[in-house]
Amino acid sequence: MAISRNTKESQVSELVELLQNAKLTAAAQYAGLTVTELQELRKAARENNVTIKVVKNRLLRVAMTQVDTYKNADASNFTGQLLYAISADDEVMPAKILDEFAKDHTQMQLIGGLSNEGNVLSQDEIKALAGLPGKNDLIAQTIAQLLSPVHDVTNALSGNLHALLDGVEAKATA
Repeated sequence: MAISRNTKESQVSELVELLQNAKLTAAAQYAGLTVTELQELRKAARENNVTIKVVKNRLLRVAMTQVDTYKNADASNFTGQLLYAISADDEVMPAKILDEFAKDHTQMQLIGGLSNEGNVLSQDEIKALAGLPGKNDLIAQTIAQLLSPVHDVTNALSGNLHALLDGVEAKATA
């Protein structure tokens, strides 16, 4: 069934808005997935502030030409039935969501993506991004590293204080 011109224009304008704010766009082939499985994917994506879009690849290319960042990007490797995961909040989460889902659903396969610098990412690059910790995990790891010396000093001082108190107690009871 053909899509009307108005529907195409609204899809392109929505994609333009999403791409302008996107930190990462990941693309995956989804042929063979059921509607229920796609709903499960959309739910997981929503929980992580990722938008899932299923649009014609030609409409994505038209939208890319309207965004300065992606005007010169070559999206010729985006072919077949694709869905796009887009996030304006996290540079890794779209790839992680699709990769995690693909582990349980072999019909889905990551094929590439778009970075916020306007680069087209290959399948290997998008899979490497999927293997990175998420933004919140990285923040937590950084804070733990920053607090590590503080905890070490506190533990050392409390150990000396306990030894001093044990010595005073031993003298007092002797």
